[in-house]
Amino acid sequence: MDIFSDTIFRDLEKLNFSINESKVYLTLIRLGPSLAGIIAKEARLDRSSTYNALETLTKRGIVTTIHENKRNIFVPEDPKKIIDYYQEKEEIAKKIIPKLRENFSTKKKSSVKLFQGYKGIKTILQDILDSCDNKNPFYVMGSEGYFSEKMPYFAPVFKKRKEMKKIKSKVLVRKKRENKSNWKLSEYRTTPSEVISEATVNIYGDKIAILIWDCFTCRLCSKA
Repeated sequence: MDIFSDTIFRDLEKLNFSINESKVYLTLIRLGPSLAGIIAKEARLDRSSTYNALETLTKRGIVTTIHENKRNIFVPEDPKKIIDYYQEKEEIAKKIIPKLRENFSTKKKSSVKLFQGYKGIKTILQDILDSCDNKNPFYVMGSEGYFSEKMPYFAPVFKKRKEMKKIKSKVLVRKKRENKSNWKLSEYRTTPSEVISEATVNIYGDKIAILIWDCFTCRLCSKA
C-alpha cells in the first residue's frame, strides 16, 4: 500500500496532523532513522518547517531522537504509539470533564445549532450515543447508506457502541433498502422506493438532527 496516498493523508488529518507533520512522519516511516536535512529533502520541505514538524511529532512520542557523532538522528517509533498518545489524551479528558461540567451553564443554549465538517457530524452522532439507552431509542428517517459511505471508520465504532449500550433504533427507509441494513436492535419500516432524500433525520430525546451528507453539515434543533 502506498503510504503517501490521499487516503492516508486524510486519515492523519483527522488525527490532527498538519500537512507538514504528515509529510515528515510518512517520510520518516519510509526512510527509517534519518537526519533532519535528509528528511526535509525527501519530504520537499524547508528545514524550518521540517524541524517544527519533528518537534511536534517528538512531543507526541511517535518520533524519538538519538545523538550520534554530535548530530541528532530522528527515529520513527512503532505507529501504535499514535494510539498510546490519544489514550493518554482521553484519560486527561476524563479527569477534567467532571470539573468543567460543574461550571457548565445551559441558560444561554441556542435552540438551533449548526455543525459542520467531519468532526461536527461526529459530535452529533456521539451525542446520540450519550443521550440514548435501551429504554430511550432514537429514530432515523432517510437512511441511504451515507453514514457508512462518508464515515467508513467511525460507522463501525458507532455501531459497536450502540450495541454495547443496547440502544434501539427505529428506521424509516426506502423499500428494498431494508435488506441492505443489518444493524442489530434496529426496527425497519419502509417508504415508496422513489422517495429519495439527500438528508438523514435523527430524532432523539428532545432533539432533531438533520444531516446533509453532501456538504457534511448538520442542523440540531432542541428545546430552548
